[in-house]
Amino acid sequence: MEPSKDAAPATSVAYNVIATERRLDRIGALSDGLFAIAMTIIVLEIRVPALGEHPTDQAVLGALGDLGPRFLTYLLSFLTLGIFWNAQHSQLNYIARGDRHFAWLELAYLAVVALLPFSTSLLAEYIDSRVAFGVYWLNLLGLGVVLFVGWIYAERAGLVDPGTPAHVGSAIRRRIFNYQSLYTVGFLIALTPLGTIPAIVWVVLVQLNAAIAPRILVLWRL
Repeated sequence: MEPSKDAAPATSVAYNVIATERRLDRIGALSDGLFAIAMTIIVLEIRVPALGEHPTDQAVLGALGDLGPRFLTYLLSFLTLGIFWNAQHSQLNYIARGDRHFAWLELAYLAVVALLPFSTSLLAEYIDSRVAFGVYWLNLLGLGVVLFVGWIYAERAGLVDPGTPAHVGSAIRRRIFNYQSLYTVGFLIALTPLGTIPAIVWVVLVQLNAAIAPRILVLWRL
C-alpha cells in the first residue's frame, strides 16, 4: 500500500508539535520530590550549637533559646510547604491532561517553591528585619500568583476535567485570593511599630487555619 500523497514527511514535523501532551503523574512526581527536598533543607538550617565539651544544662538551654527564631521560621515554612503542596495536588485532581505550557507553569511554581528555604533562612537570621520579612512575603505572593495563573490557564485551555462542577474553579480562585490577602495583612503588620514577630505569628495562625480547616463558618469558607 502506497503512502498517502497528502501525508507530511516525517522530517517536516516540528518538535513543538509532537511535544504537546504532558503526563500529569510526571508533574506530580517532580513536585513531590522538590517539596520533599525543600522541607528537608529548612530543617537542616537548624544546626546543633557548638558548645564545646561537657556543656552545662544552662548553656544548652541558652543555646536552644538562641535557636528560637529558626524553630519559629521552620514551623512557618513547613506549614507553608504543606499547604502549597496540597493546593497544587488539589488542582491536579481536577485536571484531565496537561500540555507543554501548563508544564512550564508548573515548573515556574516549583521554581518559586525552591526559593522558600532561602527566604526562610534569611528571615531566621534577621528575624527583626522588615526587609527579610518582606522577602518572605514576596515568596508567598509568588507562590499564590503562579498557582492562580496555572489554574486559569488550565481552565481556558480546556485541560480541566469536563465533569468538574463550576463551583470547584470558583472555590480554588477564592481560596488563593483570600489567603494572599491574609498574608498581605501580615506584611502590613510587619510595617507597623509592632514589628515582624507579631506578623510571623499572624502568618503561622493563618497557615494553621488552612491546615486544620476548622468548621467555623467564616474560617471554613476561606
